[in-house]
Amino acid sequence: MKRILILGWLTILFFSCSTTKTTTTGQSSKKTVTGKKYLARTIAFYNLENLFDTIDDPNKRDEDFTPNGRDHWTSAKYHKKLHNLATVLADIGKKETHTSPALIGVAEVENRGVLEDLLKTPPLAGKQYGIIHFDSPDRRGIDVALLYKKRFFKPINYKKYPLLIYDNNTGHRIYTRDQLVVTGMLDGEKIHVIVDHWPSRRGGEARSRPKRIKAAQLTKKITDSILREEPNAKIVIMGDLNDDPNSPSVKQVFHSTADKSKANLTGYYNTMEHFFNRGIGTLAYRDGWNLFDQIIITPGLLNNTNDYQFHFWKSGIYSKPFMKNRKGRYKGYPKRTLVGGQFIGGYSDHFPTYIIIVRAVE
Repeated sequence: MKRILILGWLTILFFSCSTTKTTTTGQSSKKTVTGKKYLARTIAFYNLENLFDTIDDPNKRDEDFTPNGRDHWTSAKYHKKLHNLATVLADIGKKETHTSPALIGVAEVENRGVLEDLLKTPPLAGKQYGIIHFDSPDRRGIDVALLYKKRFFKPINYKKYPLLIYDNNTGHRIYTRDQLVVTGMLDGEKIHVIVDHWPSRRGGEARSRPKRIKAAQLTKKITDSILREEPNAKIVIMGDLNDDPNSPSVKQVFHSTADKSKANLTGYYNTMEHFFNRGIGTLAYRDGWNLFDQIIITPGLLNNTNDYQFHFWKSGIYSKPFMKNRKGRYKGYPKRTLVGGQFIGGYSDHFPTYIIIVRAVE
């Protein structure tokens, strides 16, 4: 165990850490360890669970999320959900970095407008986040997006990649979420981010599995193209994969590993797999836990030969008590916004996940 010193504005704290890189953070997201200072940044992902506005869009299946719809989705309920989500997003990784995340991937958002409303909501208001979002052809009318802190991240380019899957019986295309790829400079260092929301398990896990394998193959094709140009590229794949770390879509396509020492051989390190192996998840269904919200990285974020470049430090699942059901059969499960059409004022049916990357600055 190594002793770590955390320098904040008002306090000096000590704790023990068994990570291979001893780092700590202060109010400015810089940390001092054995004479070195480290810059720390949080990269997070959160499925926002049906973040719809109250306006009926004729091009989307959003009728339920209107004042006169099934869920009686009013402005008051919408703004309560925005406040809840903003509270969570602003706090992810704050314990370690003393600031809100530099990059936030999100899923299940109706349009750009709901993201603009989210960023105007305390405690995110004034934090100067930018939005990268494209409308997807998803039949539910939901998209993925990336929120980025303008002070830290400067986008270079971004693109959406459609997932082309077809019904085996009719041959018709099944419309789902596009995959979002963003390249930019994080504190002057190049990083690539892929935000995914793979097809659901509707119809059963085995029956729907080929769709997620197709999604994984598309993501793998994107990363392969980046790595051909930049063999040491720092790539972060994050999203609701609707599969666990041991599912075929992840294991067979990416050959991902929970062992950092083997990542150079497999090519991908799954920062969430060690949680899954301990029975910890991000969502619960039928009295069991799944870990669909995954963050997978390439060896470019693991190789620490240059301490002055960003590298992976730690990962986490943000699951505070206030985000959970407090009693009943579903005690400890994520507290949702709606249950059976009834508004209970929760957050999401998923817990967010995050990683923290660090680099020496002196």
